[in-house]
Amino acid sequence: MTRKAESRNSRPLSLRVPEPSGRPGDAPDFSHLKLDAPGAVERPPVDSQPVRMMDLAFRLIRVLDEEGNAVGPWNPRLDPDTLRRGLQAMILTRAFDDRMHRAHRQGKTSFYMKCTGEEAIAVAQGLILSREDMGFPTYRQQGLLIARGYPLATMMNQIYSNAADPIKGRQLPIMYSAKDYGFFTISGNLGTQYPQAVGWAMASAYRGDDKLAITWIGDGSTAESDFHSALTFASVYRAPVILNVVNNQWAISSFQGIAGGLETTFASKAVGYGLPALRVDGNDFLAVWAATQWAEERARSNLGATVIELFTYRGAPHSTSDDPSAYRPADEHEKWPLGDPIERLRQHLTVIGEWDDERHQAALKDAVEQVRAAGKESEAIGTLGQSRPSVKEMFEEVYATEDWRLLEQRREVGI
Repeated sequence: MTRKAESRNSRPLSLRVPEPSGRPGDAPDFSHLKLDAPGAVERPPVDSQPVRMMDLAFRLIRVLDEEGNAVGPWNPRLDPDTLRRGLQAMILTRAFDDRMHRAHRQGKTSFYMKCTGEEAIAVAQGLILSREDMGFPTYRQQGLLIARGYPLATMMNQIYSNAADPIKGRQLPIMYSAKDYGFFTISGNLGTQYPQAVGWAMASAYRGDDKLAITWIGDGSTAESDFHSALTFASVYRAPVILNVVNNQWAISSFQGIAGGLETTFASKAVGYGLPALRVDGNDFLAVWAATQWAEERARSNLGATVIELFTYRGAPHSTSDDPSAYRPADEHEKWPLGDPIERLRQHLTVIGEWDDERHQAALKDAVEQVRAAGKESEAIGTLGQSRPSVKEMFEEVYATEDWRLLEQRREVGI
């Protein structure tokens, strides 16, 4: 007689599926967030050993307080002209986004993605770094180009895929490319820009050049293998690169907990690779500037890469194909505890006597007029389907020397 084997498990196993704090119809709830007070986080020396500053991966660097004052050791003490440039560039970025979103609704383009609520990130970093330092962006860093004065009409030509499209119809709308402005071609395959940026930075160092790379990735894309491969190379070779993780809480309809944001901070992922990590209020222009400045100095001192988690909120839909009301409370963005980056910098400039309501209204009006003028210029060339690059463009700049297959294809289409 055999004895029946007993089960090795005394209870059934189960999986946990992370859930956001609110769904449609719920009241927004950010009570779970642990936010350091403005000015409370210490600023370590640039040459600090990563192991001695691990706490910064879990804290939150903030400079602007509730009254608009700049406080604490991370205050970059920027001059008023630089602050005004930053505010005006953020205002212009938002005005551009609004017009392009309307253009999509009018059938003038097939696709658009706004960066509402995230303007401080690309604008601050675009102003602090040189155009010769190469940026490897996502599709929400249009502020990088705008802050550096890239022509708005040229951006629109790319969005409309018209005859003046600088990329000649080879990319989706909003996937810009502008080498002279330090803006590497955007990739629709999420995460690829991270190893590209690290490789570019390694090449710069190998040549003995003095140019840095900076790159951005969303919270969801940290789950891609490219993210981890890039951190390995950046750490091992001390690549002169700034690695940004824009934690805007939502990756399309998946909240940041699906990528591990409930288990730990995204900045802390740098710790296991021996990299320094900073976690920053992404809606605080001064905090973003200060953290980027710290990472830039470290890279230029041949001390290697820095990972920066920029804690922010995606206020707009993921894209024009998305409806966020289907997966999050409708007013969640309005309740975001770190506020709006434009209003916060406006408040700071007002507090220090360098801005007022009259100047703000004038800046808003000027931004709308600039975008409107660029729109007229671009739309005169044509919008989606009205104008397009020549068919012959798809055969050019593919190979340094055309081979027989390309020549045969040309003949087949009569070019």
